[in-house]
Amino acid sequence: MNIDAIDLKILNFLQNDARLSNQELADLVNLSPSACHRRVKLLESNGIIEKYQARLNYEKLGIKIEAIVEIKLIQLTETDHNFFLKQIEDFEEVVNAYVITGESNYVLHVATKDLNAFSQFIINKLNKIKGIMSINSKIILDKVIQKKLL
Repeated sequence: MNIDAIDLKILNFLQNDARLSNQELADLVNLSPSACHRRVKLLESNGIIEKYQARLNYEKLGIKIEAIVEIKLIQLTETDHNFFLKQIEDFEEVVNAYVITGESNYVLHVATKDLNAFSQFIINKLNKIKGIMSINSKIILDKVIQKKLL
């Protein structure tokens, strides 16, 4: 699919507010509602728009600690990788998980209600996963830039 300037505008507006009505979006990008709707459906069917979701305010949900946790495994065979992912997939504290390059194998974005809950997560959950060589945590103090892709 070829993405043109109008498609980029549509994507930009939807990243800012995915709840825009088709009429509002059409007005913003200077298209008729039917043409705008067709373009959005095409972006969805081609997988460029994967899903719509709400961005939550963690603090208002009582989540006071966010951290970046780097994990290094002793070995990284396919079996080790799958075992690790299976262990962390049900941890409610893990918001996102990434396979990365460099010194560590994974980066986890972790969110907990307080420092004690974060400590318990590290000690009672991550530390008990077989095959972890090291865990390196960094508490997020403030979100200074939160960009959208386009």
